[in-house]
Amino acid sequence: MTEAADRFALFRSRRETQVTEPFGSLALVLTQWLDSEQAVWGVPGLWAPRSDGEPGLELTARTEDQISVNGELVNGSVTLNGPGDTAPLIAFSDTRRGTIIAEDGLSGLRVWDSRSESIDNFGGIDVFPHNPDWVVTGLWKPNPSGTTLDVEKKTGAAKAEVFPGEIEFTHEGHSVSLVTIGTGKALQIVFADLTNESETYSVGRFLFVVPNPDGTVTLDFNYAVLPPCAFSYNFNCPIPPRQNRMPFAVRAGEKNVLSAEGGLLHA
Repeated sequence: MTEAADRFALFRSRRETQVTEPFGSLALVLTQWLDSEQAVWGVPGLWAPRSDGEPGLELTARTEDQISVNGELVNGSVTLNGPGDTAPLIAFSDTRRGTIIAEDGLSGLRVWDSRSESIDNFGGIDVFPHNPDWVVTGLWKPNPSGTTLDVEKKTGAAKAEVFPGEIEFTHEGHSVSLVTIGTGKALQIVFADLTNESETYSVGRFLFVVPNPDGTVTLDFNYAVLPPCAFSYNFNCPIPPRQNRMPFAVRAGEKNVLSAEGGLLHA
């Protein structure tokens, strides 16, 4: 095998391990946003937004509910911080854990199960064979700092994302300018192409890139990955912006999530 093929095989092995980890994409069994005190499906206790308006939740539970926060059983009411360095460790059982999410002034609870039905039924990620022809060089076109773009989510709601710049390249006579989002060193491309629904996941795929010092960007579509919502319905993924819907087939990268029987894990 070539060095590129070896590197790709290692990436594929790590990727299949990651999605089955206790907080991997296949482990997410619930996302519930909270705007008032209420029960959360499948777990005990009453959950509410923090009364001080800060990101996080307030939990009311009894000892017999067997909910622990940072290793201590809850008996009464506790305030739970939002996501970040001081996020609480919430446990419902040996296999079920909770995390708090916050967005646009609203907080919610996510429930993860390391023995979820999706993990038990997981058969692998279907992927195109490694193809060096799908390593493409593009030109990086940065935006002024602070530029944002409204990116639609799978549910239809839109969220303003940092829009660092665009990547231009040509394929089969088509000029493409891909939108990137993100604030870190690696930028995210949410894209669609003519394989969607017929060969690959219908919503689209992700590719993460880092601009090169010389102003180019290496787009290795062999490393295109399925979004988290391909693994669990409880994720709300961004969908490809209009200009990221490419008018040709990208037969590289991940295709679909498979069940143990070889069919689609999620139809």
